[in-house]
Parts: sequence; C-alpha cells; structure tokens
Amino acid sequence: MLVAEQAALRGARVGVVDACTAAVAALPVCGAGLSAMSRTAASHPLCSTDDISQQLEELQLTLGEGPCVDAFAVGAAVLTPDLRTSEVQGRWPLFAQAATHVGAGAVFALPLQIGAISPGVLGLYSSVPVELDTEDLADAMAFADTATLVLLDARIEESYRLPGGHPQPRRWEDLGGFRAEIDQAAGMLTVQLGVGIEEAFVRLRAHAYAHGRRLADVAADVVARRLRFLPDTDACPSGEDG
Repeated sequence: MLVAEQAALRGARVGVVDACTAAVAALPVCGAGLSAMSRTAASHPLCSTDDISQQLEELQLTLGEGPCVDAFAVGAAVLTPDLRTSEVQGRWPLFAQAATHVGAGAVFALPLQIGAISPGVLGLYSSVPVELDTEDLADAMAFADTATLVLLDARIEESYRLPGGHPQPRRWEDLGGFRAEIDQAAGMLTVQLGVGIEEAFVRLRAHAYAHGRRLADVAADVVARRLRFLPDTDACPSGEDG
C-alpha cells in the first residue's frame, strides 16, 4: 500500500503525512495538505507536502472560505477543477484570487469522516486546471479514509521532516483533540478583548488577513507578547498603545 510505503521511506510508523504524500504520488495533483477542523474550536493545519499546499491550508483557515471549509461544513467532497471560472470566483472571491496567486489551478477537498466523527479535511491541489475521473476520486476518498483512521489514533511523539526537506516543526500528542499556538493566542485574546473564544478567533483571523500575514505567525506574536489586541483597535506591538 502506498501509504505504508511512504512511512517506510521516512523510517517511521504510518502518519497522516504519509496519506498526503501517497495521494500526491497516485493522483494527478501537485501537493496535499491536511487540517484538523472542529465546530467548537479553532482549526489548524497539521501537515502539507510543499509550500503551496501549506499556503492553501492557511489561506482557507485565515479567510474562512474555500473548498476545505465547505467540505467540512457539508460533510462531502468539494471538487474545484478550475479556480479561474466565474462560478468559483463568485463562491469564494477572496480564496480563489489568493489561491491562484500562490500557484494553484485546481483544489479538491475531502472531509475526514467516520459516522458522526469528522476531525478534519484532506486538501489536494494542482498547479493547472484538472479533472479527477471516477477512479481518481475513489482513490482520493480512500486516502482520506486512511488519514481519518490515522488521525484519530495517532500519538505523534516527535517532529519529522518530509521527503524533499520540508520541515514539520510542530509536536502534537493527540491529533483528535489537537491544540496549538493558535488556540493559545485565541485564549489570550479573550482576556485582552473581553470576548468569547469564537470572536477572539475571528479577530485573530481578520488581523492576519488585513496585514497579509499567516495566521500561525500572528498567533506566535500574540503568544510571545510581541502583539497585543486592544478592545477599541485592531492590534499594536506589545508595550505600545496604538
């Protein structure tokens, strides 16, 4: 099985990253990424096979729109073979433009789901418009199913590096209830702004979009106290009033 082969290449047990790299090897796509998603907590990118897939995962979580966001919401695959169409541009105006700008021509999103449990979404992209035929779609769904099982059972104890030298610096121990720096930052904003966790995440996300920054980078600044949000303004460097 391709997923097991990818794990063997890393010299480690099967992880969600192996489902992503196996999907890229088997399908007419250029990259893959996986994000943990939840209806009750902030979502987080977990892994990606290259820089573009990483940016696509972060863009959707930052903008709050895109194939992966919709796939999670409806619990079904969302296939976008051409990001340049007027229909796609109208459906996700911010994401479609940004995704095209970073080098994506097509995006396919498959929810990770077992019964009522849905821990995230597998996203695939191609640099050019492309269709997935029936066999491709069946394979993509199989990779998503494998990723779901691995994600719910995984206990990752150390960081690792993807084939090709792409680093995965974060550690997490329970991917099913994954908590990261973004959660910590959102929690800090609830205190700074006097708002609930959902509103805090919205403010964090809005700041990242308005300043053209990655959500994870803004969260890191908040956690390190380099950036502080004020109730009546956007945010300012720590120690300044505006």
